[in-house]
Amino acid sequence: MVKNPWIARDYAACSGCRRCEFACTMKHEGWIWPEASRVRVFMPFPGVEVPHLCAQCNDYPCVASCPVQALSTDPATKAVIVDREKCTSCGTCVGACPGHVPIMHPGDNKATICNLCDGDPECVKVCAEAGYNALMLVDEPPGISRKLFSRDPIEVAKELAVYFLGEKGEEVI
Repeated sequence: MVKNPWIARDYAACSGCRRCEFACTMKHEGWIWPEASRVRVFMPFPGVEVPHLCAQCNDYPCVASCPVQALSTDPATKAVIVDREKCTSCGTCVGACPGHVPIMHPGDNKATICNLCDGDPECVKVCAEAGYNALMLVDEPPGISRKLFSRDPIEVAKELAVYFLGEKGEEVI
């Protein structure tokens, strides 16, 4: 286990296989349920896949926004933890997140956010096992602004379309 776990992303390496979604829901739900996954893969344009998950912003706007203090951070991993008993399903955390990452769980309608699997994320394991390495567990260096990775997946996809397709990417978006 790394000291300061963080999931780095190489968006261009994502194949769209969705193994990360399957592994996440197997770990947290006990079965494959992509709609309940804490990591989601979006394909807003043909051939452009974007993994989307909590960036663990340095200032945690989702935690600060919760009117009932249902969100906190794990001191060991810095991951956002949801107290499902306290959560009132108001969705304020979704609106406060710059990347709109939290989801309302399709089963109980409670806020659902990546908790880094207690520092050993399943999504990273299956991504590495498949050889894509779009998601990588790294020991975050001090001073990095994690919030830079909390972005709308459509904006990331637009950049990838241009990266992959050049000026033809402009036509796609």
